[in-house]
Amino acid sequence: MSRGRLEAFSDGVLAIVITIMVLELVPPHESTVEALVELWPKFLAYVMSFIYIGIYWVNHHHLLHTTKTVTASVLWANMHLLFWLSLVPFTTAWMGENEFAPIPTAFYGASLFMPAIAFTLLVLAITRVPGQSDALSQQLGRDLKGKISIGGYAIGIPLALAAPLAAVALFVAIAALWFMPDRRLERAAVA
Repeated sequence: MSRGRLEAFSDGVLAIVITIMVLELVPPHESTVEALVELWPKFLAYVMSFIYIGIYWVNHHHLLHTTKTVTASVLWANMHLLFWLSLVPFTTAWMGENEFAPIPTAFYGASLFMPAIAFTLLVLAITRVPGQSDALSQQLGRDLKGKISIGGYAIGIPLALAAPLAAVALFVAIAALWFMPDRRLERAAVA
């Protein structure tokens, strides 16, 4: 399979994920501002998840541009990532519907933790393919930002059970860390 086909398939899946999330935003039946304000938990959950999916889409794009060869292990690692990302609409809706209750917020944290692991495995699968550019491995180095993110999610999941809004703040902080595309992937893509 070509890199372009893999990227097109992944783009399609992520577009569907975002579409499913927005469909969960049902407008209020009343035409008052108060009715709209009552939707803030659902809207905040949607915005957080939209940003997360956008972050994955941008970094995935840069990652695939470093890829010369797509192997079966890369395909399956990519499918693994897409599987976990496809669960984000469910946990987003559950958390928003229940106004950041502990259990749904912990599951939301897990739905952020698992794609982070899967993205790391995708990077490893790509860097292990013979003939790939050494630029990616050199640019990523120790991947401190990735390790901080995974650690933050691992802390956020149990934190959500005790202090869900603190966990949400942690998840927002991790998103802010990644809001600008990973410069290492950008440098590797042009190398």
